[in-house]
Amino acid sequence: MLPQRLHLWINPGLASRRADCSAVAMETDPTDDELAARYRPALQAEREALAAASDDTRADRAPVTLDQQSVGRLSRMDALQGQAMARGLEARRAGRMRAIAAALTRMEDGEYGWCEECGSFIGHGRLGSDPCAVRCVSCASG
Repeated sequence: MLPQRLHLWINPGLASRRADCSAVAMETDPTDDELAARYRPALQAEREALAAASDDTRADRAPVTLDQQSVGRLSRMDALQGQAMARGLEARRAGRMRAIAAALTRMEDGEYGWCEECGSFIGHGRLGSDPCAVRCVSCASG
């Protein structure tokens, strides 16, 4: 008789979505070192690119001068709108930087790549599209 997880992997139609997720995890359970070697470079490269983009757009987020003699009202409004958009983009960058830092911390703690809800392997496809993912497809979809 086959163990239940292996049996579910061989016959995925017999299981619920969560069990399918666990069965797939059995096939592809990588080591922490393998996960770190595969995804750390992508996380570090994205972190560096975000930091460089933040530095490049620092001037766009600077306060807009209100010198009415040199700049007209519409130009000031356009500058204020550009500044608001740059600040919003910087807020999204900061959120992504926090997610990357959390992923690298999970990697150091040996928790990277494992679903925080069910404990199964998240999957290379999901981690490849978002290395900061914290849930497997089954748990993320509800």
